[in-house]
Amino acid sequence: MTPIPIIYQHPLFSPDTLRKISDAHQLIHIPKGTYLLKEGQLSMGYHCVESGLIRTYALDPNGNDITVDFIGQNEIAIEVVSLFQGVAAKENIQALTECTCWYIGYEDFQKLFHTIEGFTEWGRNWMTQQLFKVKQRSISMITESASDRYITLQKEHPEIIQQAPLKYIASFLGITDTSLSRIRAEISKTGT
Repeated sequence: MTPIPIIYQHPLFSPDTLRKISDAHQLIHIPKGTYLLKEGQLSMGYHCVESGLIRTYALDPNGNDITVDFIGQNEIAIEVVSLFQGVAAKENIQALTECTCWYIGYEDFQKLFHTIEGFTEWGRNWMTQQLFKVKQRSISMITESASDRYITLQKEHPEIIQQAPLKYIASFLGITDTSLSRIRAEISKTGT
């Protein structure tokens, strides 16, 4: 089922409005391992995920890739700064599994933004939710143990645990693969 009505939920959006929004998107199938955006490229649009799992990552000064986020069903894969500021991307966006997405280019997004009542408010609400998510993650990296962060991820996003390689989960949690293996073994023993 298309993620459009879920992603673009807003009280001002009628079924007809959602059809117009949906019509501005193009259904695409993305093979596992495909890059939707690479560091240094200019983002030209974004992807609404119907199925599959996508990872965003950046390279540290030593060339190690560090997972920034995972994007799954009914979420948006976007590099906001590149798309809206027109600058080269600082991160990579890659499909971890085969994905089905609905793509919208920047120009079509702008048309919706300027012609659909409530679209600006929807965008502001979406951006606020993303800021809240980033803030929560930043605080949890300081105030929670790695074990607690893993347990939270396991409870809130089991699809990440099931579909993402452990090295990507470890970097997302800010720990080494070895530490993650130890945490998983402890959880397995205690049944947490």
